[in-house]
Amino acid sequence: MTKAKIIGLGSYYPKKVLTNFDLEKMVETSDEWIRTRTGVEERRIAADDEFSSDMGTNAAKEALKDANLNGSDIDFILVATLTPDYIFPSTACLIQENIKANNAAALDIQAACSGYVYALTLAKSLVEAKTYKNVLIVATEKLSSIVDYKDRSTAILFGDAATACVVSLDGKGLEIKSTFLAASGKEADLLILPAGGSKLPASIQTVKEKKHYIQMKGKEVYKHAVRRMKEAIEICLKDANLTEKEISWLIPHQANERIIDAIAKRFEHLESDKVFKEVVHKFGNTSASSVGLALDILKKENRIKPKEKILLTVFGAGFTWGACILENN
Repeated sequence: MTKAKIIGLGSYYPKKVLTNFDLEKMVETSDEWIRTRTGVEERRIAADDEFSSDMGTNAAKEALKDANLNGSDIDFILVATLTPDYIFPSTACLIQENIKANNAAALDIQAACSGYVYALTLAKSLVEAKTYKNVLIVATEKLSSIVDYKDRSTAILFGDAATACVVSLDGKGLEIKSTFLAASGKEADLLILPAGGSKLPASIQTVKEKKHYIQMKGKEVYKHAVRRMKEAIEICLKDANLTEKEISWLIPHQANERIIDAIAKRFEHLESDKVFKEVVHKFGNTSASSVGLALDILKKENRIKPKEKILLTVFGAGFTWGACILENN
């Protein structure tokens, strides 16, 4: 059976750079403290009048150009985001209008930082079942809108960015060989935005208590992230009948360099030069857009050779996690 493949990639990140030295003036921290604990050196921050749909539209247009397609060629749009412009309408519908994808159905999915791999899995199924021909995936996040810049534990981590790809049976690109997804709601309270939903609607009290900002229990999240991404990698490799020796690039979710290094150390044959972590250095944790942004950088810099295999692994609030193996054909 013909496999679904990524035939176009694109990304967008805002112009404004927030460095560690900038954060030193905002919260009790230092460049050295941030770099040694997270690996983050700087992150991008969207303008006040720049939203997830705007960033996603820019990334989508670049992916369409790379795929040599127009908006009218897309028949399904999946947008992975935990920072939508609105609760409704969906950010996918806003992007559909912006790129004039008038023939496309449109849907937001919310799997937090795992959103890109969740969307790839859905797109693969839709395309290989021939339900849809060309699926546009957009992962876009304005995390600065939900970060408390007086909270050192979260302010240092997150940034804004968008990435996009086109999945199709036609053309050449990165074949989606194998995917694995999982979730566990048992740990939902470890990484959460408490207010703004139907359980705790916005009120004067929720604003005063800062419940519209990310709340995270970092040590517990770290432990789950390393263990779950390791498991996802092992399951995905087994499903694809591959060994770790056959992987040319490992792209873990770019949340924290310590997490990335801890995952790599659990695999004997995934040497440091195979492990991508430039996004966490330059952009911080961009949630759903993280691994797609890394993938786009590798392609633009011609660092993926023919027949090389790339392994993506992700972990996010929910908890959600997963992995995906791509082959450059």
